[in-house]
Amino acid sequence: MNMKKILLLLIFFNAALIAQPDSGFIKGVDISFIPQIEDLGGVYYVVGNQTDPVEIFKANRVNYVRLRLWHSPANGYCSLPMILGMASRIKQNELKFLLDIQYSDTWADPGRQTKPVAWNSLAFDNLKDSVYAYTRDVITALKNQNTLPDMVQIGNEIIGGMLWPDGKLYDLPNPDEQLRKFAELIKEGLRGVDDASDSIQIKTIIHIPILNGNVNDVTYFYDRLSSQNVAFDIIGLSYYPWWHGNLTQLKNTLDIVSNRYNKEIVIAETAYPWTLNWNDNTNNIIGTSSQLHSGYPASVEGQYSFLYDLIQIIKEVPNGKGIGLFYWAPEWISFPSLGSSWENVTLFDFQANALNSMRVFNEATNVENEASPVPDFILHQNYPNPFNSTTILSFVISHSSFVTLKIYDVLGNEVATLVNEEKPPGAYKVEFNAQQTIDNKQLSSGVYLYRLQAEYSETSSGQGSGQGFTITKKLILLK
Repeated sequence: MNMKKILLLLIFFNAALIAQPDSGFIKGVDISFIPQIEDLGGVYYVVGNQTDPVEIFKANRVNYVRLRLWHSPANGYCSLPMILGMASRIKQNELKFLLDIQYSDTWADPGRQTKPVAWNSLAFDNLKDSVYAYTRDVITALKNQNTLPDMVQIGNEIIGGMLWPDGKLYDLPNPDEQLRKFAELIKEGLRGVDDASDSIQIKTIIHIPILNGNVNDVTYFYDRLSSQNVAFDIIGLSYYPWWHGNLTQLKNTLDIVSNRYNKEIVIAETAYPWTLNWNDNTNNIIGTSSQLHSGYPASVEGQYSFLYDLIQIIKEVPNGKGIGLFYWAPEWISFPSLGSSWENVTLFDFQANALNSMRVFNEATNVENEASPVPDFILHQNYPNPFNSTTILSFVISHSSFVTLKIYDVLGNEVATLVNEEKPPGAYKVEFNAQQTIDNKQLSSGVYLYRLQAEYSETSSGQGSGQGFTITKKLILLK
């Protein structure tokens, strides 16, 4: 095996090699497009080398996969046979599995909850029976092939109800009666999961979006659901900043919801663009700078930073109720015969190479960082990584400190000193040029280490003298 192939393997498994054991935080992706893309000949790459996309996510410490299920889709994708195949693939990769049952033949969201064609003429009691039997049969089919989901969503973004018009929650007379019918439909879905799982615990999710960042809409929905004695486990929320408000509003919503309901909360859908450019003739959903969150540019590093900060907010939810997030459609790039309105919000570039922002699933949840005695001292992963000639190293210090930032080879020999001075609190970026080393020798391709050390004396925060910390990470030079 040549050096490039060896380095490729190091790159591919880099996140897994340097990560600490997971804390149980959900780092999920909804990759429901994969069967369709692969059937059309689409493939994915790591640094130009074709790689199974599920393995790419796993190598970057993703631990959960979400799949949407449609009843009788016109093209056959997201149907039960497709779900069974993907579920086997997920479990073979030792990942957990969230099944999103949408109770529709097509997209279900706040603006459309279209009843399956097969159920159009059913009376309400027969509709309830169908919801129960369908849910039970789906879970039974998964159980029979030893791929039971770990979590199940009953409906998708159902803030306005589901299975319209029977379970619609607005623009119909007798809203109290509509609420009762909606709750009964959900209860039948929950009963189907429970009966099919045969005493194996499957957590259930009721999932809505945070409309315009308004926490009152969220509490209004779950208060009404609680009034109907609907018993479920997890509150699922969609959060896209261009539709659902800024991160400050999100934090406020999560804090209030956690304290009000004492249930676990998962961000069931989220995403952020890595560019505003386009690669096909399909109009992109996100295409203007006005849709971006302030402080997070449409770049690979901006995407990383947004996700990193979002994860920190979820981890800080009161009572430990923030359990994780799912990135929606990170694989939906444009391929021949399949355009994409999401191509710039994926975790792959236009040539289907995995983006460096994917490293956030490891770095933002690394137990080593969580357990740091000074958690507000941060060393970020260099960007780009791998790199050719130059890369950026960034760090944050919360106290005035004497800071050293050095590069070492894998044998521990010092290669370069980038910082060696007293610095005030703040965020810093330093460029490392692989051609500027201690002995002015050009470095060869390979794995190197960079180490940040900080020593600080007593501060207003009450830290004593002689405090300090050290963080070491890996970087990869690839020529």
